[in-house]
Amino acid sequence: MQQQAVHQTASSRSTIPAPLDPVQKPFMWVGIIASLLLFITIISITNVTQGVLFIIGLAFGLVLLHARFGFTSAFRRLLSVGNVQGLQSHMLMLAVATTGFAIILGTSFSFTGTAPQGYVFPVGVSVIFGSFIFGIGMQLGSGCASGTLYTVGGGKSSMVLTLLGFIAGSVLGAYHIGFWRETPALPAISLAESTGLGYFGGWILQLLIFLGIYGVTVKFARKKNPPRMEPLKTTTGLKRLWRGAWPLLAAAVALGVLNAITLAVRGNPWGITSAFALWGSQFIQMFGVDVASWQYWSDNPAPLNQTVLADSTSVMNFGIILGAFIAASAQGNFKPGKIKPGIGFASIIGGILMGYGARLAFGCNIGAYFGGIASFSLHGWVWMIMALIGTYLALFLRPLFGLKNPNPKDSIC
Repeated sequence: MQQQAVHQTASSRSTIPAPLDPVQKPFMWVGIIASLLLFITIISITNVTQGVLFIIGLAFGLVLLHARFGFTSAFRRLLSVGNVQGLQSHMLMLAVATTGFAIILGTSFSFTGTAPQGYVFPVGVSVIFGSFIFGIGMQLGSGCASGTLYTVGGGKSSMVLTLLGFIAGSVLGAYHIGFWRETPALPAISLAESTGLGYFGGWILQLLIFLGIYGVTVKFARKKNPPRMEPLKTTTGLKRLWRGAWPLLAAAVALGVLNAITLAVRGNPWGITSAFALWGSQFIQMFGVDVASWQYWSDNPAPLNQTVLADSTSVMNFGIILGAFIAASAQGNFKPGKIKPGIGFASIIGGILMGYGARLAFGCNIGAYFGGIASFSLHGWVWMIMALIGTYLALFLRPLFGLKNPNPKDSIC
């Protein structure tokens, strides 16, 4: 009875003190040196703002890896075993970001003089279908957009295939975007501006929604007593900052703050997947493919003819990968392994679905879900609902590829 009580107390927390693997110092120093060199290169070729965004990307990577902060796993656990911890952390993250966004957008505050604009996009067929297949894809690929980047940096081998599929799907989505933009859609709706509530009123409205969802999850957990996440190993004292795991809710606060800082620095919220379309398009352009004629690029051709270091989303993505690599090395967890054929195939298919879906839905779990909701956009809430529906369908598809489901102890996005 006493052992059971101890186990329940420990499992109620997202971290627990336990022996850690030795620091992988060679890897860690490679990551630190590579980050310094890339930072110097970025500010030399572009400007200081790009360098700052790279540093913010590093911070995102560190937070995501240290907390194993999940979007994919949060949705999967919710629908498969009723675990609500991940969704609760999302509500806290969104509440923090929404508060920052309301202040920044309402006052036009900017660190760089660039007028801030949130991600507010139309709700239509493309968003509904795109977010639905993204929900399927992230469960097959075992990671969302942010999860793909930080787990690649953290040494999960199969996620390299997910990333390649993600890039391919993003290019295909960019190629088809002209068709999808002709499908029926409502105008862009902001819960702050379109409703006449203003940013203060919209902030109150969204906080009430977050509190409502959080309250429902608390009652559900008390009634159903679903299995809880296995706590991550951590250490104590200052070492915890760079060696141990970080509490899930602390990471949620950090991510919300970092997204608000991103908005104030570059003028737009955090995004990930537009860079994948750029990388893939520039690659096939080298082989004579006329990507500049696609509607996606004809609307904004400049990135195609510039270095990727001039693209703010790209430099932040590089920062996420390197930040996660440094964090994993400090924890002694950078240990790439073999890829099973079924999982490898699922990773590629999942990546393609996510890449294609993200282009249709005006973003991924970061740009559409996180950034969209924090920007008071209705399309962010629609994205969340459709991605959950896609996740539910994917629960039946995952076992076909050898992916275990459900697995309440899986703490990786």
